[in-house]
Amino acid sequence: MSYVIGIDLGTSAVKALLIDREGRVRGEASQSYPLIHEHSGWSEQQPEDWVESTAAALQEVLRSSGLSREQVEGISFSGQMHGLVLLDADKKPVRNAILWNDTRTTAECREIERELGDTLLGVARNPALEGFTLPKILWVRKHEPEVFGLSASFLLPKDYVRFRLTGELYMDYSDAAGTLLFDVANRRWSEEILRAFDLPAGFCPPLVESHALVGVLLPGMAERTGLAAGTKVFAGGADNACGAIGAGILSEGLTLCSIGTSGVILTYENDKESDYAGKVHFFNHGQVDAYYAMGVTLAAGYSLSWFQNTFAPEESFGELLKGVGEVKPGAGGLLFTPYLVGERTPHADSQIRGSFIGVDGSHTRDHFARAVMEGITFSLAESVAVFRSAGKKVDRVVSIGGGAQNPVWLQMQADIFNAEVAALENEQGPGLGAAMLAAYGCGWFDSLAACADKFVKRASAYQPQPEAVKAYEGLFDIYRQVYAQTRGMNEALAAFRG
Repeated sequence: MSYVIGIDLGTSAVKALLIDREGRVRGEASQSYPLIHEHSGWSEQQPEDWVESTAAALQEVLRSSGLSREQVEGISFSGQMHGLVLLDADKKPVRNAILWNDTRTTAECREIERELGDTLLGVARNPALEGFTLPKILWVRKHEPEVFGLSASFLLPKDYVRFRLTGELYMDYSDAAGTLLFDVANRRWSEEILRAFDLPAGFCPPLVESHALVGVLLPGMAERTGLAAGTKVFAGGADNACGAIGAGILSEGLTLCSIGTSGVILTYENDKESDYAGKVHFFNHGQVDAYYAMGVTLAAGYSLSWFQNTFAPEESFGELLKGVGEVKPGAGGLLFTPYLVGERTPHADSQIRGSFIGVDGSHTRDHFARAVMEGITFSLAESVAVFRSAGKKVDRVVSIGGGAQNPVWLQMQADIFNAEVAALENEQGPGLGAAMLAAYGCGWFDSLAACADKFVKRASAYQPQPEAVKAYEGLFDIYRQVYAQTRGMNEALAAFRG
């Protein structure tokens, strides 16, 4: 039997997932690497750390599986989006990579808005935010001119790792969509945007489909990874695109809710003209000629982790939440906004901070815990509201991550979203999506959808409860007022937070 490996290059670690032809996980391994924070708001990594850790993870997963190297037919990738890897003419990095969560580029974002005007949303389909790639390029050019003078091209994180494995430079459409240099609807680098910032066309790598074969392992990298030199290497996709593939979000009417440290609401799109006016992100999918719209809550699972670490550091999540199901929807009139580190959707605001509203003497810790869970879900529901206001149908949601581990939270999502919500039997996240791209690229299936039918299994679904839906509709209306009511106060408090 042959196998494929999905490689998920995350912010803190890389994970290798070994999958057989039935979609079963036959092995997994991970390797961590450090973050570099030289200044407040800066977040960098050394690209070579990714390469070394990926090679080690591949070697470990093959060794622990007991398989021979020849049994691994192909590998593919999921990767953290937006990160900037600048290469010189010899294709070597000229500095550390600047990551998606780096916030130094506010001035460059305003420059992009002034220069591009309506072209920004009309072509790139996304607002200028600090996390995206173009602001990072402009920052390096302005603040490190000698370094930028050495730069001949750029890659995103997973693309650099894949380049080191194969010697071939490529970028897939789903990751290119997060650079602000890409014409999302027409699937090409934007000549207009490149010209506006005096960047040559050759600065951008060639574009390919996520399932495209882009090379085989170089002999030296085969030796380092333990895989065969002829192992096929496929392009892969952005982490959220691969997360959608791994959850089977491959057709109209399906929406993904992912609650990790941050939270994501992602809905499948097949119409390149869908227009959300920049209120949510609009990116190319890993599936051919498909797209997805996506909203982000910055402190989703992080809000619950903060609550646990602050008020119940000695308890497990299970112990912390065991009484939440006894509290009725609405947490006894207690409301929480999860703006602990600012917010992304629909309020791109780095100054806003979280609130508990309506506290009284009757509230217990269980009320507070339920309010935190409800507030996280309300924040995600704001993205659902954006989708629906644009005419999008959201009636079936696949939930993954921390929010899918608790039955009370799954029912809460169904009630707040007013949609059917289902978890997965075999949740493996973006790594599974990457493995599915490799399986499709190897010809195991004639489509990603056929692969999902085999690899992705949904668990029982939760249906919205009419009484809870009605209660949450009223509370959601109040929740949506909190941002505007507290924005000025948080701006005034910013100096004291320092």
